Amino acid sequence: MIDRREILAEAERLTLLPNVVEKDYVLGWMLAGIYAHPDISGSWVFKGGTCLKKCWFETYRFSEDLDFTLTDAAHLDGTFLKRVFGEVGQWIYDRTGIEIPADKQNFDIYQNPRGTISCEGKISYLGPVSPRSGGWPRIKLDLTADERLVLPPVEVAVYHPYSDAPEGGFTARAYAYEEVFAEKTRALAERTRPRDLYDVINLFRNEEARPTSTVMIDVLKQKCEHKGIDLPTLVALEPHRETLAGSWSNMLKHQLPSLPPWESFWDGLPEFFDWLAGGQAPVVPAAYVGGQGETVLRERALRLPIAPARQAHVEVIRFAAANRLLVELDYRDVEGQRTTRIVEPYSLRQTQAGDIILHTHDIGKNAHRGLRLDRIEGARVTNRSFTPRHQIELTPTGPVAVAPSTARAPSTATRSTSGLFGTARPARAPVRRSPARLSASGPTYVIQCPICQKKFNRKSYDTRLNAHKNDWGGQCSGRTGYLVDTRY
Repeated sequence: MIDRREILAEAERLTLLPNVVEKDYVLGWMLAGIYAHPDISGSWVFKGGTCLKKCWFETYRFSEDLDFTLTDAAHLDGTFLKRVFGEVGQWIYDRTGIEIPADKQNFDIYQNPRGTISCEGKISYLGPVSPRSGGWPRIKLDLTADERLVLPPVEVAVYHPYSDAPEGGFTARAYAYEEVFAEKTRALAERTRPRDLYDVINLFRNEEARPTSTVMIDVLKQKCEHKGIDLPTLVALEPHRETLAGSWSNMLKHQLPSLPPWESFWDGLPEFFDWLAGGQAPVVPAAYVGGQGETVLRERALRLPIAPARQAHVEVIRFAAANRLLVELDYRDVEGQRTTRIVEPYSLRQTQAGDIILHTHDIGKNAHRGLRLDRIEGARVTNRSFTPRHQIELTPTGPVAVAPSTARAPSTATRSTSGLFGTARPARAPVRRSPARLSASGPTYVIQCPICQKKFNRKSYDTRLNAHKNDWGGQCSGRTGYLVDTRY
């Protein structure tokens, strides 16, 4: 198990409570244990808000539950679950020291409103900062077997930014990104919770990962038909407006470094529903054209060669950018003068000289300002939203490119037979090509196919891909790709 100081440092870096970060740490190992267990790894499909955080966007809101669709309904059995999770808990303890005792696990099998059975599990644990007296913190499991899987599940890397992550990491079998998005939209219509509103608008705003509206509506229709509900509409959500506003803080504040104003998400619904109905997709702003030779910095786990305090400033800025919020910066200029600036954050880039520059639009000056990261001495998220005038390059470059778990190349992952129930070895990383530079001036956009991971250089920002051959001699049909790099 990692030292409690690592959890405390990460909590400080992310401006979150230590118990929230500890739960994220334990959730990562819980996923590793579930997908290392041969009895469930092939038939449990990860979904929900924690899936978004752990598999798709590391700058997402923190979540507390593990939600799965089970393709084998026989697993919804108390005796089976107690045995499996007793073994999962022991497997995790042997590797990390996290205590997950079998006698503190409970599985409630119940009949859901659709007349079939589901399960709510509660898994207690003791981690690096858990109190050694009083109640144990818990992870809730939500298990269902009557969901409709519209798209093939995908195998995707689990984001686990802690020092005890196994070499090569570990993976989960998860909902395809389009299906997670559609499921969140269906949930917004069915239960109208603040976190569903937050998720739907946040996913919609990530234009680099946004699926086509035709794919989205097709998946959503099948989801709603299966649940016996109508397609969501803005008119149908309007009666829930005050309830959403009233519970916004209570249900979201502890999961975010700073709580955005609920109006900025509610006000995004008209544009979302226009797009969903097949209307014109929102215009994607062009990236800011920086200096010659600048490199955009936007890795999933962005670790820069800077002091921990300044790394914390970076995370505040990235969160503000992802949520379209202005950020207040304490900045010391070249003459040593300290000023406070309110800015729209857009891009973090490294110059050929090695300086790291934050490209912003200064609200007070109403002009672009490039700020050196080593001169930023404080960062605070405001509750003031903004409409981007440039492409936001501070968030990750869309979902992680993955292949459907049902169509992987042979022998890309193996399982050993040693240990309690075998140790899942991570799938080999895909071969990454170094795309040739295009000779024309201006930025080059590198678009990656989410199925075969092939990369394509573009001189204009367009994520649409035509049919093309993959490395296994097969053919990938045309679909939407993801931006993975921008070169200047």
